[in-house]
Amino acid sequence: MSDWVKWLLLGLLSIAFGVFVLGAPVVASVAVTVVTGVLLLIAGGLQIVGGFTVEGAGNKILSLIMGAVMLFLGWSFLDHPLQGTLTLATVVLILFMAGGIARIILSFQMKGTQFFWPTMISGILSIILAGIIWSYVGQEPQALLSILGIFLGIEMLFNGFGLVFMAFFVKNAPKDETTEAKEA
Repeated sequence: MSDWVKWLLLGLLSIAFGVFVLGAPVVASVAVTVVTGVLLLIAGGLQIVGGFTVEGAGNKILSLIMGAVMLFLGWSFLDHPLQGTLTLATVVLILFMAGGIARIILSFQMKGTQFFWPTMISGILSIILAGIIWSYVGQEPQALLSILGIFLGIEMLFNGFGLVFMAFFVKNAPKDETTEAKEA
């Protein structure tokens, strides 16, 4: 199977999963929370094990405390996935806001180049998304349960379409002699 077909299949699979996730955003949000909880438990356990191997009392204590916090958060996400989803939505809000502000500041350093407007617009869109999430925090916290799933579904769709476009780019790209020899 050629490379472009693999990219095409991966893109179509991502699009299909994106549609599935958008059809059940709350389920997808809770699934993201559960996976995050499991990963935090694993990371916390490894951090604690690593804490016993580092040198210096300060480093050891810091490593053990961080491991304990990760274990607590992981257990909390698994024990109360709906509340964990609300917490993750709040973290996403903070990340979108910080990333948006950083990109707007960066765009002014690119003034006069072709990258100014795309960087500025992406920063503004991130801030708008953060504002949308913020509008639900105080008024309708239940709506936050869908936010992570919706964003995940949209990302999977964008990723899928990007992979499909890349597949056709790879298919139509001019081949040099070494690439042709490998395929033969």
